[in-house]
Amino acid sequence: MIELKNVSKCYGDIVAVDNISLTIKEGAVMGLLGTNGAGKSTLLRSMAGILKPEHGDILINGEPVWNNPKAKSLFFYISDDQFYFPNSTPKEFGAFYKTYYPAFDTERFHTLLDKIDLPASRKIRTFSKGMKKQLSILIGICAETQYLFCDETFDGLDPVMRQAIKALFIQEMSERSFTPVIASHNLRELEDISDHIGLLHKGGVLLSQDLEELRCNLTKIQCVLPEEYDQKIQNALLVMKMQRHGKLLTMTVRGESEKVVGWLNTLNPIYCESIPLTLEEIFISETEVAGYDIKSLIS
Repeated sequence: MIELKNVSKCYGDIVAVDNISLTIKEGAVMGLLGTNGAGKSTLLRSMAGILKPEHGDILINGEPVWNNPKAKSLFFYISDDQFYFPNSTPKEFGAFYKTYYPAFDTERFHTLLDKIDLPASRKIRTFSKGMKKQLSILIGICAETQYLFCDETFDGLDPVMRQAIKALFIQEMSERSFTPVIASHNLRELEDISDHIGLLHKGGVLLSQDLEELRCNLTKIQCVLPEEYDQKIQNALLVMKMQRHGKLLTMTVRGESEKVVGWLNTLNPIYCESIPLTLEEIFISETEVAGYDIKSLIS
């Protein structure tokens, strides 16, 4: 388990991470998403022990991560800005990480390189961005650590390779104790693979919740009702967003779908239906409540 307790990190006068408390449980995919500059990368670097927070504690399996080799042996960190030694090859890079991660599975590493057609003896500097990202992910998986920290993991990967990497993650989770923590702007990718979502905004956590539970507690409704009912609906339900086009009313409401639709049916609507929310719609709804509204950005 990873525990963040009142963690803050500043760059001079800029507060990148502001008093964050978060728990990441084992055996589930944790997706970290957020607005631009929300602090996702800073949070991951702090969890990896690269940055030292000004305040708070970060514990991995009960061990403080800062300046602690024991804690750092439990995870592998994949940065969005990757670094490779000049003129190194995948084979040499795998051997390098073997010295830091004794459990590194060299045989499997070379098998996976062959499967995705990454030449083991070719200079990494000649690889495309996507190929370099693939290499980082394979090294991270073959390091056999309990946790894998990924910053924009799927950025630069083609659709087929994205699905292949997701399948690898699922395979690892089914065979051993493995917990990926993925920070990304790509909500569609997180929606496909994440079990738990942490939503960051302006350095803080807006929410941390299981994805299915989040969907159950946020409902999108379309119904046909006269405008005279709008105020009554807002007084009775926790309406986050309401749009009207004539008699067609579209709302995002906090609460279970059955209860919300049940109450609306007491108003005898001509039509009333709940619609599944995508992770992108959840993201927009939650950040609008926090003041990150597209209307305010373009007006």
